[in-house]
Amino acid sequence: MSGDIVLSAGVRSNLLALQLTSDLMSRTQQRLSTGTRVNSALDNPINFFTSSALTNRAGDLSNLLDGVSNGIKTLEAAGNGISAIKRLVENAQAIAMQALQNPPSSSFALTAGKTITVNDGTTTATLTLAATNTVQDFLDAVNNTANLNVRAGLSNDGMILLEATRANTIVIGGTASAAEKAQLGLVDGTTAAGTLNATRTSLATQYDSLRAQIDKLAQDAGFNGVDLLCGGSLKVTFNEQSTSSLTIAGVTFDSAGLGLTAAGSNFQSDCSVNIALTQARTALNTLASQASTFASNLSIVQVRQDFMKGMINTLRTGANNLVLADTNEEGANMLALQTRQQLSTTALSLASQASQNVLRLFQ
Repeated sequence: MSGDIVLSAGVRSNLLALQLTSDLMSRTQQRLSTGTRVNSALDNPINFFTSSALTNRAGDLSNLLDGVSNGIKTLEAAGNGISAIKRLVENAQAIAMQALQNPPSSSFALTAGKTITVNDGTTTATLTLAATNTVQDFLDAVNNTANLNVRAGLSNDGMILLEATRANTIVIGGTASAAEKAQLGLVDGTTAAGTLNATRTSLATQYDSLRAQIDKLAQDAGFNGVDLLCGGSLKVTFNEQSTSSLTIAGVTFDSAGLGLTAAGSNFQSDCSVNIALTQARTALNTLASQASTFASNLSIVQVRQDFMKGMINTLRTGANNLVLADTNEEGANMLALQTRQQLSTTALSLASQASQNVLRLFQ
C-alpha cells in the first residue's frame, strides 16, 4: 500500500516480540494489583462462573447465619426463662408445704351429748359429741368399735373416707343435726365457719403472688420478638433453598399453662394445700421435660451453625482457588518479563543497525 512503512524482517520480528512482552506485562500487572488471575469470563469462563456460583452460595449461607444465631439466642432465652420459672414454682411448693405445717381451724360448733353413728347393718359405732371434737375423735370412734365392718380414714385430699370391709352397707345416723354432721364432711349441709388460720391466709397470698410473677416472667422470656414460653414458635432455616430447617414449637408456661390455680380457700383446708402441692409437682415435671426438649433443639441448631460456618469457609476457599493469583509466581513473571523487554529492546536496536549502515553510504 502507498504510504506504508517498510520494516525489515528482523525489526518486525523484534517489534512483535516487544509488543507481546508488553501485553504480558500488562496482564501480570493487573493480576498483581487485583490479586486474581481470572478477572472476567474472557480470562477463563469455566473458572469464572464456577467461582461466582460458589461465592454466591457462601453469601447466601452467611445471610442465613444471622437467623441461626437469633434462633440460638431465642432458645437460650427460653431456657433461662424455664430455669427462673422452675425456681418460682419451687418457692410456691415450699410455701404450700409450710402451710401444711400449720394446722387448719379444727373447732366445730357441736352440741354436747348428741351422737353420730356409723352402722354396717349389724354393728354400730357411736361418737357422743363433746363441746369440741376433732376429726380424729370420729376416726377413733369408728376404727375402735369391735366387729364393725367399716374403716375410717383420710383421703389424699384430706376428706374423711369410709370403706366397707365386706359386702355390707354403711349407714350414718345419730341425733346430731345435719349441720353438725356436715362439719365432719359426713352428709350434705352447711358447715359452720371456724376460725381462719392467719398464717395460712398469709401463705396463700404469697403463693398467689408467685403465680403472678410466673406470668410476668413467661412474658419476658422472648428474644427478638419471639417468646417460646408464651405460645410463640420458631423456624430456623439451614440452607439457601429453605429445604432444610427446624421448626421449634413454643409452649404456654404462665401459671395457667402450668396448671397452677389460685390458692383455694386461702389454704384453710389441707385438701386445698394438697391440690396446690400436686399441681406444683406436675408443673416441675413439665418444666423439666420442656427444658430437655429445648436443650435438644439448641444442640441441633448449634451443630448446624458450626456446619454452615465450615461450609462457607469451604465454598470461599474453593472459589478463591479458581480465580486467585499466586503473587509470588506473578512477581517472578513480572521480573522475567521486564528482563525480556530489555532484551527485546536491545535486539530491536541491533536489528535496526543494518538500515543505519545503508544510510552511512549516502553520507
